[in-house]
Amino acid sequence: MPLLHMLWLMFLFFLMLAWIWVIIGVISDIFRSKDLGGWGKGFWALFIIIIPWLGVLCYLIVRGSGMQERSLHMMVESEKIQRAFIKEAAGTTSVADELAKLAELRDKGVVTEEEFNAHKAKLLA
Repeated sequence: MPLLHMLWLMFLFFLMLAWIWVIIGVISDIFRSKDLGGWGKGFWALFIIIIPWLGVLCYLIVRGSGMQERSLHMMVESEKIQRAFIKEAAGTTSVADELAKLAELRDKGVVTEEEFNAHKAKLLA
């Protein structure tokens, strides 16, 4: 019996973690949503806090279809911000600077004429 009791407790613990995950996901979607006003967000949050099972179920039925789009939009915006930061931190060089470096390498004999033309075409494309 102790083994079955232990398995049952593990199952209940898993359900509790899954429930917490769902609540956090729904509440974060409420506050991430741009098409809901302050009163709407307050209503949904209060509904989920007062009657959690019914609130989450109603939210998923009424607004569940847009959850994925809002999440995807947030990830795309986050990636744009990250790329802009990386580009700024790495520094930007112009095509003319790259061509000058490439010409210098060609003059030193590090890059052949064919490689120079291939890289030049790639930079100008």
